Amino acid sequence: METFTLHQGSAPLLISLPHDGSFIPDDLAARLRPAARRAPDTDWHVGRLYQPLAEVLGASLIRPHASRYVVDLNRPSDGHALYPGQRETGLVSTVGFDGEPLYLDGQEPDAAEIQQRINAYWRPYHQALAHEIARLREMYGRVVVWEGHSIRSRVPMLFDGQLPDLNLGTADGASCAPALQDKLAACLKAQSDYSFVVNGRFKGGYITRHYAAPQQGVQAVQLELAQLNYMDEESFAYDEAKAARLQPTMLALLRLCLD
Repeated sequence: METFTLHQGSAPLLISLPHDGSFIPDDLAARLRPAARRAPDTDWHVGRLYQPLAEVLGASLIRPHASRYVVDLNRPSDGHALYPGQRETGLVSTVGFDGEPLYLDGQEPDAAEIQQRINAYWRPYHQALAHEIARLREMYGRVVVWEGHSIRSRVPMLFDGQLPDLNLGTADGASCAPALQDKLAACLKAQSDYSFVVNGRFKGGYITRHYAAPQQGVQAVQLELAQLNYMDEESFAYDEAKAARLQPTMLALLRLCLD
């Protein structure tokens, strides 16, 4: 069973979209509450946003098929917290972004099932990610891992008020060279269409932190998009006009990773 899709590119840039998948197996969906079966916490349409940009740049692109409700690929496999002291969802979460239970009463996964999901979904994605990073680094001597994410603009469980439109994360500067962060920040400052923050609420998840090794030529950056800038947050419908307006800014950021 293929659990992800990897397109190997021809440039030292790997775009990873670990929350792009929305597939939930039937046996698992039957145990979820009806609202959760829609997989509302998906990073909706990020693959559709990024694919044409990856093609223009010759970047590699990796996307999972399954929902984060199956297993969260941007969490460590031992389940430890990414943001200690703040509310967050976990490796195999039992609550959604609204704080409500995902599972019907008594239907939560046990330790054995969690391990099975790690083996079936988490490990293959991360093995492919690691191999592609190694391939690109061997070819070019360097690689940038770009973590593409999105989230509803208002999620009270996770942050107060409305999220900035563009949220750049570099693990407080630890996951990339200062020069790259400075160039990306300058690009965001130069545009006036979108609000932004650097290392705000979303500083970069497990993938950004784990794979980054700037001294060895592996830099990592996360971009969390507020979904209202390219889709309808209630219906999950893609908005072609909004997306077309957003993509040039995304492309400008990605181009800087190749300079």
